[in-house]
Amino acid sequence: MNLLRAGRRRHPGPGSPHPGGLRHGRSDRGQTAIEFVGTLPLILITLALLWQAAMVCYTYILAGNAADKAVRAAAVAEGGRQAACERAVREDVSGAWKARVVCPEPGSGEMVTATVRLDVPLLFPGAFGLPWHATGEAKARNEGRDAW
Repeated sequence: MNLLRAGRRRHPGPGSPHPGGLRHGRSDRGQTAIEFVGTLPLILITLALLWQAAMVCYTYILAGNAADKAVRAAAVAEGGRQAACERAVREDVSGAWKARVVCPEPGSGEMVTATVRLDVPLLFPGAFGLPWHATGEAKARNEGRDAW
């Protein structure tokens, strides 16, 4: 008889000290939800920091590209280089970005330069800006009539 009982598992009944077969009366139900709620702020902060880093990199890329287009427009302009620079930057950069453009007038046959300064936005352009600026500079040979 003992041999038969040794192989059987005994399931606790309603009066047993461990109801439901749980040890010490504790349950792991909800543990995953509590851990997720506890780590959710860390996950969101990490994502926001990664997004902000991407925005900083994109601002530098955008400033450099805008400076290239501005200097090209100024190099072929027949006078009014500053206006040509600003027009090229406005076409290339969205209005949500705060841009400052400088295209000084060159002497005859000299290099044309353009400097574009963009404010780095906080999380997305148009809302808030950081006290940080991305500057793009470019130079090109003067190809206007006054160069000849």
